[in-house]
Amino acid sequence: MERMMASPLDDKTRAIVSACVPALEAHGLAITTEMYRRLLANPEIRDLFNLSHQKDGEQPTALALAVLAYARNIDNPGALGGMVERIAEKHVGLNIRAEHYPFVAEALLGAIAHVLGDAATPEILDAWGKAYWFLADILIGREAQIYDAHAAAPGGWTGWRPFTVRRRTRESETVTSFELVPVDGAPVMRHRPGQYLSFRLDVPGLGSQRRNYSISSKPDDGSYRISVRRIPGGAVSGWLHDDVREGTVLQVSAPAGDFTLADPLPPAIVLLSAGVGLTPMISMLDALAARADAPSIHYIHATRTPDTEAFGRHVRRLAAEGRIRGDVFYSRRAPADGEDAGTAHHTGRMTMDWLRANLAADATYYVCGPDGFMRDAVSTLKAAGVPAGRVRHEFFGSAHDGALVM
Repeated sequence: MERMMASPLDDKTRAIVSACVPALEAHGLAITTEMYRRLLANPEIRDLFNLSHQKDGEQPTALALAVLAYARNIDNPGALGGMVERIAEKHVGLNIRAEHYPFVAEALLGAIAHVLGDAATPEILDAWGKAYWFLADILIGREAQIYDAHAAAPGGWTGWRPFTVRRRTRESETVTSFELVPVDGAPVMRHRPGQYLSFRLDVPGLGSQRRNYSISSKPDDGSYRISVRRIPGGAVSGWLHDDVREGTVLQVSAPAGDFTLADPLPPAIVLLSAGVGLTPMISMLDALAARADAPSIHYIHATRTPDTEAFGRHVRRLAAEGRIRGDVFYSRRAPADGEDAGTAHHTGRMTMDWLRANLAADATYYVCGPDGFMRDAVSTLKAAGVPAGRVRHEFFGSAHDGALVM
């Protein structure tokens, strides 16, 4: 398949793409659903995706939101810089390469023609072909930079690298940690706290699967740790919990993601999480607590009960040592033994009223958790006047942050 070479978008192309916004608002999800149907018919391409996001509709929704955002900002693509960076990081984690992009172009343009019918004129399809390759070339260029940086970094690599599970640790009734070391015994690339690893997993009965899991350990040269929640009905998380043991070999790509600590560090940091959203926070927390110049750190977490609270003892120890301040909310049942030094226990759900009442004026906020929690927290912080640059967030899924996957 011959790839079209991109060129700067002309006024006519941008005008046509912009004029398509109402059609995308009405039919965007139908277009992306059809696009993935076509794309995933190719086994080589299908194996690059997390197929669970197809079953629950996350990936088509993510793509529809991203295409709509692109069309709305076609005259100012610089406004999409954050989205482009998230896409590039995710693509590198999944080892997506330049040669995969023509397949996506063919599927996308075919889906537009299929869904819009006669309204998809040759002029419209030509404009969208140019717009696609304009964005694709930006992504391909940025991804090449990330791949090169990974290859050049001490302990870095590109592609899939075999790692052995050195240790399993049960963190709560729903979360288990897996400590990973490279089979070759060589050093690993130090991750930036908040990043994730991507995995190519061969799951019996399911075949090749792709998953991303946040790194929950602080950076070092020899290992990584991921902490995985068992999802009810989740075949891959169930396999990890039930069948992956010490000595199991997993295929892993280099750390990726842009949900990382600011450099230089701000004077105060609030780590705000719910459920398994604490995993990147624990990596940040441990990296910050080990620094002599650590800023003020406020750890705020929401969970159901003490039995579902992963890393609770660890957090309370750091609080008791005066390294952090903690607030933990238990929506169903709080600990019976009261509060610990440095950590306040709250019965009931974390409310946005409580968050507004406890804002730190100079803090940078890192937010991670389920979709509803994320939306409420981020909108509350922004409504309270916290500048957008001091509100950083990470979605575990692919659907609701407008990030394009592929």
